[in-house]
Amino acid sequence: MAVNTQARTKTWTYVDGDWIEGNPPLIGPVSHAMWLGSTVFDGARWFDGVAPDLDLHCARINRSADALGMRATMEAGTIEGLAREGLKKFDGKTAVYIKPMYWAEHGGYMSVPADPDSTRFCLCLFESPMIASSGFSVSVSPFRRPTYETAPTNAKAGCLYPNNGRAIMEAKSRGFDNALVLDMLGNVAETGTSNIFMVKDGVVFTPAPNGTFLSGITRSRTIRLLREAGTEVVEKSLSVGDFMDADEIFSTGNHSKVVPIIRIEGRELQAGPVARNARELYMDWAHG
Repeated sequence: MAVNTQARTKTWTYVDGDWIEGNPPLIGPVSHAMWLGSTVFDGARWFDGVAPDLDLHCARINRSADALGMRATMEAGTIEGLAREGLKKFDGKTAVYIKPMYWAEHGGYMSVPADPDSTRFCLCLFESPMIASSGFSVSVSPFRRPTYETAPTNAKAGCLYPNNGRAIMEAKSRGFDNALVLDMLGNVAETGTSNIFMVKDGVVFTPAPNGTFLSGITRSRTIRLLREAGTEVVEKSLSVGDFMDADEIFSTGNHSKVVPIIRIEGRELQAGPVARNARELYMDWAHG
């Protein structure tokens, strides 16, 4: 039987006005969320005494709920306040993942769309160490990111992640840590877990948001910090060939912030100076 590793870590969940320790059963077999996938979430991070951009993550979960036809029932500021309250339940030794969620209990017309009046909210906090900043490998995935016309790519929706999951599993079956996922036109979109950047001749490039991937909060913060530090950052359509010819590649995401990519297909790469600078800029800002 598969085991939920998150259930092994210290976990607190706020739901219906109370904090509950552990992994409470919240969704039943007739819930719209289990049956038809109306779940959205967001992920913020607490580490080293800071929770960078927590307010932006709390605001985005409400936009995601609206995008899936649900009704956001909590103000972003209230969610942030609850998160900071919940963080006091931890010992401060291990990084914490902060996960607000909405889901629908009932469906609307013929049960298919969510009934916005049945929207429920919870906030789950659990210990989750950040991965090492030494880097990881990627392989080009045969699976593609959907477009806005075919999936709710404007939301951080649970229904999008099985596609990322199969991309990662396929890459792991070939000895790689993660997958480089393309959009339907063959442009590079992201990795299976994060946004992606490359460096060529000192200039940083990253895929332009085109509705096929979530333009992450950490991505935007990193772009801003690099530009403020005098580094040119260009958002444009990028091919696999561009990445194969890059001087450096790195990723950004909420889980572990800025991490270098040290192998793409058969090509080995070093964790270069621009990626190190981007990580240092982010961490200095986060702690500042």
